[in-house]
Amino acid sequence: MESSQTTGGNGTLNPQNSDASPAGSTGTSSSDDPKQNLNQVINSIQKTLGTIHQLYLTVSSFNVSSQLPLLQRLNSLVMEMDNMAKLSEKCNIQVPMEVLKLIDDGKNPDEFTRDVLNSCIAKNQITKGKTDAFKALRKHHLEELEQAFPDEVDEYREIRAASAAESMRFAQAQSMLPNGDVKVKPEM
Repeated sequence: MESSQTTGGNGTLNPQNSDASPAGSTGTSSSDDPKQNLNQVINSIQKTLGTIHQLYLTVSSFNVSSQLPLLQRLNSLVMEMDNMAKLSEKCNIQVPMEVLKLIDDGKNPDEFTRDVLNSCIAKNQITKGKTDAFKALRKHHLEELEQAFPDEVDEYREIRAASAAESMRFAQAQSMLPNGDVKVKPEM
């Protein structure tokens, strides 16, 4: 077993067996931690890429004496891909198809994020413009109504202020604990 750990044509080690035990022990204790699961998959991907690189080096300079290291690396690749498949079952990551298409086209996936953010900013500006227009319309209507019906507008403003105060008290009561403290949403 130790010979399979130290065989590396380019001077790298394959510490497969030594990693299997800690990964298994940490995987069982933190199997519900998505970050830990993702880190394990990323490490497995990196090991797989390293093994593929070692295979490339072995195949590119293949001779009869390198047959055993080639077989060991192939077995290592199969085992690591199996490990990666098992680890990936614990991860629930959804990648938008647009990101995959960008990667297939050889583009940077950050372009997708930038485009989504720019789209959100544009929609936010449009929505803000609409709300500002409605506020201006409401103000204009109140001014017009106040000229025509000053008593009714004053009564409306009093009702509106009482309703706003009641809503504020209700919202505060919802966030109060029995001892008088205010609930605080935990940051994630």
